[in-house]
Amino acid sequence: MLTRQVGRLGHQSSVVMFGAASLGNVTQGEADESISFALQHSINHFDTAASYGDAELRMGPWMPKIRSDIFLATKTGERKKEQAKAQIYRSLERLQTDHLDLLQLHAVGTIEELNKCTAKGGALEALLEAKEEGVVRAIGITGHGHLAPSTHLEALNRFPFDTVLLPLNYYLYSLPEYRTAFDALLEEAGRQNTAVRVIKAIAKGPWGEQQERNYATWYEPFDRQEIIDACVHFVLSFQGVAGFASAGDIHLFPKIVDAVERYGSMSDEETVRILSAISGYQSPFGAPTSIA
Repeated sequence: MLTRQVGRLGHQSSVVMFGAASLGNVTQGEADESISFALQHSINHFDTAASYGDAELRMGPWMPKIRSDIFLATKTGERKKEQAKAQIYRSLERLQTDHLDLLQLHAVGTIEELNKCTAKGGALEALLEAKEEGVVRAIGITGHGHLAPSTHLEALNRFPFDTVLLPLNYYLYSLPEYRTAFDALLEEAGRQNTAVRVIKAIAKGPWGEQQERNYATWYEPFDRQEIIDACVHFVLSFQGVAGFASAGDIHLFPKIVDAVERYGSMSDEETVRILSAISGYQSPFGAPTSIA
């Protein structure tokens, strides 16, 4: 399993993170099988969130056995200090651990949301307090949508976040404004030694209104192995990207891991040939308006 360093945190992380959104609505048995598969394939970075249904509860029974062997990250979507602090301690209880390697402000994809988090009495104060108390070791920020790169660039101007987590795939990067904003974020993150981690690597686009939803993801994912291979190759070709989170469906996870384990067997030219020829490839967030 290929590893890359998580910015200034020093952790050598598997480039694919176990995206625990996939555990939100599964049985404990299904969760156990997926987590076991991850560990067997040397995945040592687990990323979850308080809002991912039962995901933290499904991961909890594993922590006494594997906590010292993995990098554990979760998220709070609260915007006020008091509520965020309560959610952090609830996550610790659900995850059956006394500390988190990374706690992230969740779904901060616009300046409006960033303002809420960084205001006096905002959620960032709760994360800082939890870090002072020793239950959180690092602080990050995540976001969805077309404005995430520019929002996270502004976030790094306001606070030295240890990590950022935002969307990246071939289609999104083909949008000129998104590409410009992502490149600017990557440059600043490199300057600060902030780890850039990405999501939506294998997202094809929004589900169609009449389309049968065969996967638990809120967007339509790619499921053909060749296309997944190309999607994985594309995001990992960015040396400034520390890793990417697997899609939110346990049935896609083995295909994603397979693609990672064969990373390097596909050329950049083949990747572009495959991804540029896909019909119906769109942004999972719909048509962008302005990304400036």
